[in-house]
Amino acid sequence: MRVLSLINQKGGCGKTTVAVNLAAALGRKGLRVLLVDLDPQAHATLALACDGEHGFSLRDVLVGGESIRRAIRRTPFGVELLPAAANLAEFEEVSARRLKPENALRDALSVVAEDYDWALLDCPARADGVLSANALRASSVAVLVVETGAFALQGALRAKKIFETTAKAQGSRFDIRVLGTLFDRRTKCGRELLLALHARFGREMFDTVVRESVKLRESAARGTPIAFLAPRSGAAEDFASLADELVALELAVGRDLELRPFQAPARGRTPVRR
Repeated sequence: MRVLSLINQKGGCGKTTVAVNLAAALGRKGLRVLLVDLDPQAHATLALACDGEHGFSLRDVLVGGESIRRAIRRTPFGVELLPAAANLAEFEEVSARRLKPENALRDALSVVAEDYDWALLDCPARADGVLSANALRASSVAVLVVETGAFALQGALRAKKIFETTAKAQGSRFDIRVLGTLFDRRTKCGRELLLALHARFGREMFDTVVRESVKLRESAARGTPIAFLAPRSGAAEDFASLADELVALELAVGRDLELRPFQAPARGRTPVRR
């Protein structure tokens, strides 16, 4: 199972939108996908029309010792979900009394590592919290989701530094990738920022960029991924392209979620979608 965390240091960058719709796009390719909602706000859970307040949730797994298989739910979108509820915030307090609390999620995911091809982790906005530390500890790749707006480059650089500091502190090894979102090619600022991101992050940057879309907001409100709500839309095309690009990376998988350092294969690059 390849484990991918979607993370940033703030909200409003489209991180949950990417998590939900990329999971659905991978599922439509016939891959077995688990989406893990690591945010106490539970937006990814709601975006799949699920209610984390009823039944077992991620909090019960991390805090209560519940079986992860009992907490995972099927959805009608080809994706299985480990939902979040507001009480997931308790994990921050409980972790202060535990040794190596950053290992909790990795240990839980190891139980189902043979059941899925991909696990996507939707992280909370706080990049330096214990929930995000759990995500990075479990991940083979951390995707820094960056909106193509003012000051985004500076924020991305700060977030990347947090990732690298966390990885060094806990001995984690994961690849870092950068994804541009909320891109509006009509604005000069958006075009310049996207070019600046590619110039700064180089091969770490996904070639695909997620364009701003009214349909994406509508899909979140309806609890339906864009691939099912509007499969022929530009937004659905963006996530299908991102899924293709991600699979083509052939990320390495090691034993017990201890993953080998990533090395990009020699291949052509997909044109940036603008």
